[in-house]
Amino acid sequence: MVFVMIRIFCALFLTSMGLLYAQDDDLREDLESTYQTWRLSIQTKNDVIWRKVTAAHRQIAVKNRLLSEKRKFPQGVFDLPALPPSIVGLKHLDIQRRGPTAKSYYFGKIDFGIGGAPAENLLVLSFTGALGSWKYDQMEYINLAALPEIKAQLTKGDISYISKSPNLMPSGIVPPIPVAIKEAPYIAKAYAYCPGREIQVQINQTSRHTFQDAQEAQLIIGGARAGINQIQYAIKNLIDQDVKDPMTLRVYLMSEVTGVKPIKIYEYQVVEGQKPVAFGKGTFVVCDAVCSQLMGR
Repeated sequence: MVFVMIRIFCALFLTSMGLLYAQDDDLREDLESTYQTWRLSIQTKNDVIWRKVTAAHRQIAVKNRLLSEKRKFPQGVFDLPALPPSIVGLKHLDIQRRGPTAKSYYFGKIDFGIGGAPAENLLVLSFTGALGSWKYDQMEYINLAALPEIKAQLTKGDISYISKSPNLMPSGIVPPIPVAIKEAPYIAKAYAYCPGREIQVQINQTSRHTFQDAQEAQLIIGGARAGINQIQYAIKNLIDQDVKDPMTLRVYLMSEVTGVKPIKIYEYQVVEGQKPVAFGKGTFVVCDAVCSQLMGR
């Protein structure tokens, strides 16, 4: 009797494992088919296919970004500096799924077609599930040049780096669809220099930004508008002890005229040793004189 029960248990176990593997294979096939179709839409500049296979929130985010740069939609979708890489020939490492989100991981010589010999790096493709089908969301390219130990692990098929990196795991939450915007009146960027700190910024209640221990500029969604513009920010340290480094938060207006430099329209600055405010707000004004300056007059 015990022997029979063991046989039944083993049969059930093997059946469930076979089903699991089959499900993984099916999921991989679905995700890869979705990505290849999305990649084809970029290659052929087919906006009908692009809309069909791209996640809804990503479509609006891409459109908002293009309009914030005063570029055309959908034409700008296909105006890329490099083509999406093929996953044919790459080593498939793993699939992770959490609710309506999934990620697929690849390792190998990732070729964006921009010349030169492609190096072995990590490619992460993200998807969301909608109405029983998967939609492409975005890709993450992780350069392993400064991570030789991780590269060696992945070469051997050791995926512990992936499983131990929460930011590489699917979140289980489909991002909300952003509010669609109209074309930006003026192209603008938020800039931050904030070593050891995090700055959360909101501009005109439309564009939200996070800067962490960074020196970078981010495009303001919706741009700047004529007249008064609102800015709010929250600042905190990323470490327990006080941060003594200086800090800068700025807003720049970007000219569409070749040779005209960006205009610094707003600045909040903290000198070395000074403690920044935890919460702040302010305004900047785009007036006729500023408009003339943007036109190079």
